[in-house]
Order: sequence, then structure tokens, then C-alpha cells
Amino acid sequence: PEGDAEEPQFKIEMATHTQHFEKECFYFITFTCYRWLPLFAESSILEYLPVWFKGLSRKGFLLCGYVVMPNHLHFLLFALPQSQSLNQSIGTGKRFLAYEIIKRLRARNLNNTLQLLSTAVRPKEQFKGKKHQVFRPSFDAKICDSVEMIESVLDYIHHNPVAGKWSLIDEFPDYILSSASFYENGTPSRIPVTDYRVILDGEYSTE
Repeated sequence: PEGDAEEPQFKIEMATHTQHFEKECFYFITFTCYRWLPLFAESSILEYLPVWFKGLSRKGFLLCGYVVMPNHLHFLLFALPQSQSLNQSIGTGKRFLAYEIIKRLRARNLNNTLQLLSTAVRPKEQFKGKKHQVFRPSFDAKICDSVEMIESVLDYIHHNPVAGKWSLIDEFPDYILSSASFYENGTPSRIPVTDYRVILDGEYSTE
């Protein structure tokens, strides 16, 4: 995405037509708002995201890192042995997150944005009852199968707020909408995460 930090040294695999069945592995996941609109920022969604990620936890995924940008979300998940379908879990999660964003946009009377998201829905989807196009279709996912890849992903997402056009903050560990403070300073992040090193050492709960 334009304005992101330097890409990790591997290509992100599009998941539009890819089913991800692998378990006991790390996934680097990204999804973005429709037309790169700053919907995360406009809806002040942060307070809801801990609930959202807890929903993924109930489906068998551990959150190991994240960054919430104004118009996209990067995060690192670990799929437990009992985890459900990644595609279904993220797809369902995006749908509920979209509902929450729309509710918050309505509460803020952001009618122009709501109208734009409404007109973006295709007739076939309108017939199925869809009312707003909040996100770009599908999501990006890539398995991280080495320590180097995991650390490259975390470095990438944590530096997003200070990269390119963003400059959202002077020092990336101070960005409260990411897990950077947890890994850099050992302080709890706003959304609880599981240290990837604990998982690699096998010292994590599967409950």
C-alpha cells in the first residue's frame, strides 16, 4: 500500500481464491478499506478492536502483533491446532467489523461517507442484502515460516506509522495503535498480544 514502510523481503500472497488450511503456523494478514478511505480513523474503532480480536481468539488464533492504520490493518496471527478456517474466520470477522464501522459512522453523522459506501455496493450484493462496501474484497495472507520472516513482518508493521506519507508520530514505539511498545519497551499494548517467542518456545496455552 502507498505510504507503507519498506515491504518485507517476501511477496504477500493474495487470498482471493486461496484457501488457507495450515495450522500451527504464523500468518501475516492485511485488509484495507474501500478506496483507501480512512474509515478506521473516522470511526474511532480502536475501543472495539480488542473485542474483535478476542473473537478470532475464540476461533483458535493468537494475536502476535498488529498495527491499525487510518485505512488498513496489518496483523500477525498464530493458528492453534484447533483453529477454524482462516478464510471463514477473517471473512466473518470483516463482516462484523464493517457493521461496527457503519454504526459508528452513523453516530458521527458522516452521511457523505455513508452514501459513498452505499453506492459502491454492486446490484448482485444489494440483492443479498448488503448495504455498504466498507472493505476491499478479500484479504492478503502469507505464512511466515521462519524467525526471520516473523521479525521482518513485525518490523514492517511497527514502522508503518512513521513511513512514507504517514508520519503519524515521531517515534514508532509511541504509536498507541500497534504492538510496537510491547516488543520494543516491554509495556502492554492497547490490544493484548502473545509474544511470538513464547509460541516458538512452546510455552503457550492452547485453550
